[in-house]
Amino acid sequence: MLKTTLTRQSRLCLAAARNVQSVMRVASRPVAQSPLALSTRIISRSAIPVLSRFQPRLYSTDAAEATAPTPEPAQERVQRQVSKFADLSQLNVHRSIVDAITRDFGYEDMTDVQRLTINAALAGKDMVAQAKTGTGKTLAFLVPVLQRIIEQDPSLATRGARTRSARSDDIRAIILSPTRELAEQIAVEAQRLAQNTGIVVQRAVGGSAKGAMLRQVQRQGCHLLIATPGRLNDILSDPNSGIDAPNCAALVLDEADRMLDVGFSRELEQIVSFLPNRKEVPRQTLLFSATIPKSVISLAKTYVDPYNFEFVQTISENDEPTHHKVPQHIVTCKGLENVYATLVELVQREVQASKTSGEPFKAIVFLPTTLSVQMANSLFMSLRNMERGIPYVTNIHSRLTQQARTRAADSFRQSHTGILLSSDVTARGMDFPNVTHVIQITAPPDEEQYIHRLGRTGRAGKNGQGWLLIMNDETRTVRKMMSHLPLKPATDLQTPLLDMKSPEVREGSAPGSEYAKKTIEAFGNVRKDQLAEAYVSLVGVTVRSIDSKQTVIDRLNDFVTTFGMEEPPSLAPRVAQQLGFGNVRGVNIGHRPRRDAEDSSYGGNRQGSRSFGDRSDDPFGKIQDFGSQRGGSSYGGGRGGSRGGSGYGGSRDGGRGGSSYGGNRGGSSYGGNRDGGRSGGFGGSRGGSNRDGGRSKGYGDSSW
Repeated sequence: MLKTTLTRQSRLCLAAARNVQSVMRVASRPVAQSPLALSTRIISRSAIPVLSRFQPRLYSTDAAEATAPTPEPAQERVQRQVSKFADLSQLNVHRSIVDAITRDFGYEDMTDVQRLTINAALAGKDMVAQAKTGTGKTLAFLVPVLQRIIEQDPSLATRGARTRSARSDDIRAIILSPTRELAEQIAVEAQRLAQNTGIVVQRAVGGSAKGAMLRQVQRQGCHLLIATPGRLNDILSDPNSGIDAPNCAALVLDEADRMLDVGFSRELEQIVSFLPNRKEVPRQTLLFSATIPKSVISLAKTYVDPYNFEFVQTISENDEPTHHKVPQHIVTCKGLENVYATLVELVQREVQASKTSGEPFKAIVFLPTTLSVQMANSLFMSLRNMERGIPYVTNIHSRLTQQARTRAADSFRQSHTGILLSSDVTARGMDFPNVTHVIQITAPPDEEQYIHRLGRTGRAGKNGQGWLLIMNDETRTVRKMMSHLPLKPATDLQTPLLDMKSPEVREGSAPGSEYAKKTIEAFGNVRKDQLAEAYVSLVGVTVRSIDSKQTVIDRLNDFVTTFGMEEPPSLAPRVAQQLGFGNVRGVNIGHRPRRDAEDSSYGGNRQGSRSFGDRSDDPFGKIQDFGSQRGGSSYGGGRGGSRGGSGYGGSRDGGRGGSSYGGNRGGSSYGGNRDGGRSGGFGGSRGGSNRDGGRSKGYGDSSW
């Protein structure tokens, strides 16, 4: 039995610290009279009461070695860790996989995330890994998964086995991703990695034709299936699909916190119920998550073997978060019409600067709703027709078919310069190389989503910058939400404070009105029904960032009338009543076409995740103690309205469901979900969010 120097006093200090600052920040400090730091460490059964039933190991990016009085096989394996892909053969990884990485991918050295997770996963134990996106974790779980498939059936190590052994009802491994785009991205990398083997990789994602997918899998077979939870649950629960996994040896849950946040917990439960009993067919579960809120700990308790798992911490305490490295600018604008005119000015200014410097301009513009993405796309198409200088533009949102979304993502990924207009479907996990700018339109739903969006730039050591364009009326909300982030006010743009309705501005004769005039002219070519739909979708989004309902309506009315509508669009009587806009001056109440009602969702009740307590017999307690919530948030909990019901629930990303107005499943919202299901809707509670420490160490200037 290993001894430990963690005293009862130090354990109490750790528990108390959770209430005032980041647990991880505390856990990483050396404990009094202890040589053990957060770095690579073996924690014994007696170290902490919640670990009393087994001996897990905790890995960190720090280089310090574990200390223990007696050697154990587990410790020997830690010492055998490899850091170069070519050396994976020393851990018995098949040559077909090693050659694909070193020759076809051209990779030599592992990233910290890959080194820690690959070595740990190849030991065969279940794993809970906290790892940031953009650090190479896709390859980190693909290597052990493919190796496990080959170990289960050695004939699959060669390409010749592909056609003779693949069947649709003998899937050996499943990788689950919360979004279609991320699943497609994983599938492409998996196919490249498995190209020299007999392993057949297939994908099952929402938004694509189910029948065509089933026919392909039935014809070609499948060993590794990459899927989104909704589509996979649909397939496995269909007795006529021909898809089954009686020998499933590996299950990967990627972006687990995101999966729970968009409401896939029920689908995950059902999916696992279709898999073979782990006592009969051994199965390795690898759970990856950027944050470890209590909801993820609950998920781990359900799917990870509590007696045979490792928690791998790949985020060093000394590793400055990306959102503190990327320069961030905030621009406050007079109204929403100024926000769009400022966007046009910013894009054209940065494009011109890129031509002067010779550096590319590649930007992602995040908009608050799907319908506003469609409107912005029409705006930029109009601008491109009016003049040169606007780069290539594409858009991604939940209303597009999966094929269209994949084409847009691939096109932007491969482009040297360009603009991607996007809803939050690309905010997490998506890897677009060399993005130079992330521009966010209006106040984000919460700090966490702002950070995830910003994380699309400044990746892999590259430079980037962030811009947040908001209305003056949103300043109070944004300051309260993100005052400690390094947002710097930008005052060198001409358009933010102009009176967009004045004749001088509309004619372009007022100082600095060039871009305002250009934006007004471009909106003249945007269909009025698109403008009206965007207006309705923005009502519920804006009410989250502006306290006064009267101000919300005034700003949105000014927006649409500035850009060509004679009067504001109408809100359905039931909608106006539900939102509390019935007696607000300037609201146009009337019936709208059915399709608008179907796309409306009124947010959910985002009550905080329930606490799991500090049970002394809880083997997952060490995750809470040593890896949880580096600046993360735990929202979890209930979502108003039942799935597929007629309540006012937040609809899920990618049209997956959630209750929407009238019971419609899918679509974006009147502000309910922002395509990612990030927060509740109109007045929806976000109580219980856990924002414990890790983010505010004197960063930023709250003067704005």
